[in-house]
Amino acid sequence: MKRMIILFTICLFTFGIVFSKSVTAVKEKKNQKVRPGIEVLLKEEKNVLRGKKVGLITNPTGIDSKLTSIVDLLHDDPDINLTALFGPEHGVRGDAQAGASVEYYIDEKTGLPVYSLYGKTKKPTPEMLKDVEILVFDIQDVGTRYYTYIYTMAYAMEAAKENEIPIIVLDRPNPQGGESVDGPVLEPDFSSFVGMYPIQLKHGMTVGELATLFNKEFKIGADLKVIKMKGWKRDMDYDDTGLPFVLPSPNMPTVSTSFVYPATGLIEGTNVSEGRGTTKPFELIGAPYINSDELAGKLNALRLPGVKFRAASFTPTFSKHAGTLSHGVEIFVTDRAEFKAVPTGLHIIKTIHDLYPGDFEFLAANNFNLLIGNGWVKSRIEEGSSVDEIMKEYQVKQDAFKKVRKNYLLYK
Repeated sequence: MKRMIILFTICLFTFGIVFSKSVTAVKEKKNQKVRPGIEVLLKEEKNVLRGKKVGLITNPTGIDSKLTSIVDLLHDDPDINLTALFGPEHGVRGDAQAGASVEYYIDEKTGLPVYSLYGKTKKPTPEMLKDVEILVFDIQDVGTRYYTYIYTMAYAMEAAKENEIPIIVLDRPNPQGGESVDGPVLEPDFSSFVGMYPIQLKHGMTVGELATLFNKEFKIGADLKVIKMKGWKRDMDYDDTGLPFVLPSPNMPTVSTSFVYPATGLIEGTNVSEGRGTTKPFELIGAPYINSDELAGKLNALRLPGVKFRAASFTPTFSKHAGTLSHGVEIFVTDRAEFKAVPTGLHIIKTIHDLYPGDFEFLAANNFNLLIGNGWVKSRIEEGSSVDEIMKEYQVKQDAFKKVRKNYLLYK
């Protein structure tokens, strides 16, 4: 009996240790912290900025883990001479709507000149760079080819090369993670500011990784330095990074929005509302001519992985169908790992096209071909091809891009 009690006690003790380790592992995962490039720069790499006039390309997403703006961090640091600010689409302070031109002005808080890279010029000019000896880029991307910030970065790299100025890219997580890669590779004839280079629509790379790829593969040749993050892994969900998510643009409010964006951003090229002017842009889509129950039923019947559709009606306050009751679906990503954004977007567009052929249109403005990166996907939808057939066709070029991509991955 005494022996049994001793054995039982040992078992309980062993179980306690295992359970305690398991709980600790879960807590460590939940408390896992990623240090973005700005924090690594200021703690370990600040010497690269000492004694130089610094130009900063950023927006409200340029923050540290305590939500302090990089503008303030650099401006208030006695070791750093911040001389100019540069803003992408939506501006340095994020107060401009999609497509709105932002003009030159003086930043009220710092007194620094702010030059727009989304107005008359998208590339910093020699005049803008007259008081700049090194450029710093720090903006949160969302992991989709047609989001414009990565091309603001590319143009800045070109300007840095042309003006013999070094450029530093401060890296940040891809909110969609670093493993999922999907969609057509952009074809050169469809290069634009919503897709400059032949990369996949969902590229699975960080801005730092893209910068190194752009610099070498597309022969920019800038004097580039990427300040890597500490603690980020490719399979990491953004919610596990410990970093706050500041909306990168007015219609990209949450991490969830970034996941659906490669799907429903394509809808910008049609006469269906992508949800701008609602509280859930890109998660609500619809048009006055759609029957919401019918569309939700058709899409749910496809049993697409990691996503469900709810019949929904809404009235956009601006953009397409502003002030008009529209009907469609709300998109719920139920499993981020399983969700296939690009095929889902194509299924949505094809289903609406097939259900409402007399009403649905591809728009000339916000050109669908520029968003998808080619001219043939639109033709296949109009000809009646299935999404599976379309996917097989674009997958032919995927392998070549994935091989190139591997050479520029900075994280495991």
